[in-house]
Amino acid sequence: MTTTQGAAAPAAAASGPLEVTRRRKGRKRGKFLVRRLGFYLVAAWSAITLNFVIPRLMPGDPSAAIIDQLERVSGQALPPATLVSIQGLFGNPDDNLFEQYMTYLGQLARFDLGVSIVNFPVPVADLVATGLPWTLLLVGTTTIAAFVLGTALGVAAGWRAGTRFDAIVTPLTTFLSSVPYFWVALLALWFFGFILGWFPLSGGYDPNLAIAFEPAFIASVLQYGALPAATIVFSAFGGWMLGMRNMTVTTVGEDYVLLAQAKGLSPARVRWRYAARNAMLPQFTGFAMALGGVVGGALLTEIVFSYPGIGYLLFSALQKRDYPVMQGVFLLVTLTVLLANLIADSVYVWLDPRVREEG
Repeated sequence: MTTTQGAAAPAAAASGPLEVTRRRKGRKRGKFLVRRLGFYLVAAWSAITLNFVIPRLMPGDPSAAIIDQLERVSGQALPPATLVSIQGLFGNPDDNLFEQYMTYLGQLARFDLGVSIVNFPVPVADLVATGLPWTLLLVGTTTIAAFVLGTALGVAAGWRAGTRFDAIVTPLTTFLSSVPYFWVALLALWFFGFILGWFPLSGGYDPNLAIAFEPAFIASVLQYGALPAATIVFSAFGGWMLGMRNMTVTTVGEDYVLLAQAKGLSPARVRWRYAARNAMLPQFTGFAMALGGVVGGALLTEIVFSYPGIGYLLFSALQKRDYPVMQGVFLLVTLTVLLANLIADSVYVWLDPRVREEG
C-alpha cells in the first residue's frame, strides 16, 4: 500500500505542471478565437449596414425607380408584399430611417433579398440558390485541384532547388501564371470546342435533359464542365506552385530539417513531415481566402463559357441593371469571404501556436 502511494505521488507531481500548461494554452487559444470572432462579427455588421446605406445615398428614390421598372416589365401593378420587400431593401421615403433598417435586417433574417427586375416575380434568393450549386461544383472543385497540384509541385521544386527539374518547372510556371485566364479560356474554347468539337461551346448541361440525379445528366454536367474546369486549374495552379516552392526553399535550411536528416530519417518523411508541413502554413491562409472567393465564381470563365453560376448571374444583372440581384450577390460574396477567413483563423491557431502567443 505504501509502495503504491509512493509511486503515484511522483506521477501526480509530474502531471501537475503539464496540466497547468495545457489549461493555460487552452485559455490563450480561446481568448484569441473570441477576439477574432468579435472582429468578424463587426465586419459582417459593417458589410450588411453598407449594403443598406449605399442604395439610400443614390439620388432620388431608388425603390420608386425599381417599382416603376418592374411594373413596366410586368405590365401590371405589383402586389403589396412585393412593394414592402423592395422598399425594405432600397428605402421608403415615408418611413423613419431606423425603421427601414430594422425592416431590412428582418428581411435578411428571412433570406428575403427582394425580387428580380428582369425575372419578375422570381425572388433574388431563388436565383442565387439556382446558380450557387453550379459555382460551388465548378469553382470549388477546381480551387481544391489547383491547390493540391500546385502545392505538390511546389514542394518537389523547392526540395530540389537548383536542379534541372526546378530550372525547367519554375520559369514555365511563372510564365503560365502570368497569362490572363480569360485568354486561356477563349483559346481553349476556340480550339477544343470550335475546331475539334470535343466539348460543348456553352452552358452547364444538355438543355434537352431534365435536371435529375441520373447517369445521363451527370455525364452531361461533366462534359460541359470539363473545359471550364481545365482552364481554371491550368491558370491557377502556378500561383500555388510558386508560393509553396519559395516557402519550401526557406524551410529546407531550418535546424529542425537538418536535425531530421542527421537522425537518418527517410527523405520522403523529412520532406513532407518537416519541410512541407511548416511551409504549408502561409499556403493554408491563401487557400482559405480562395475558398471564400469560390461563391463569387470565376466571373470571366463563367462569362466565356456561359456557365450558369453566380458569376454569370452577376454579369447578367450588371448588363440589365437588375439592382436587387446585384445587391444580393454582393452581400452573399462579402459574408462568405468573412466566414471563410474566420474558419481559416480558427484552424490556423491550432496549426501554428505562435499565432495565439502573439495574439
